[in-house]
Amino acid sequence: RFVSERMVPFSFPLAKCALWDPVPMGDVIGSHITYYRNPKLSMMEKTLRLAYRHAKQNEKKLLSCFLLGTLAVDEAGEGIMLTIDRFDPGREV
Repeated sequence: RFVSERMVPFSFPLAKCALWDPVPMGDVIGSHITYYRNPKLSMMEKTLRLAYRHAKQNEKKLLSCFLLGTLAVDEAGEGIMLTIDRFDPGREV
């Protein structure tokens, strides 16, 4: 479903040399991963348990970490599968 209230425009960081003309051209279009595809999420149990244990042991309310995985389109081209298989607690510094 296309939900325009949640859509946030994205922009590129400022640079000294642009590879393209930044002036908008044409009509505004929405770009959302679920607009044309059916997303599925798969997560390894070991990864989920490790993230849960790390969150319980952390005394802070805010927790920075990374969940790493792969994104693939199915054979029919109708769906997207996001497979999360690694947890990285990150660094404090």
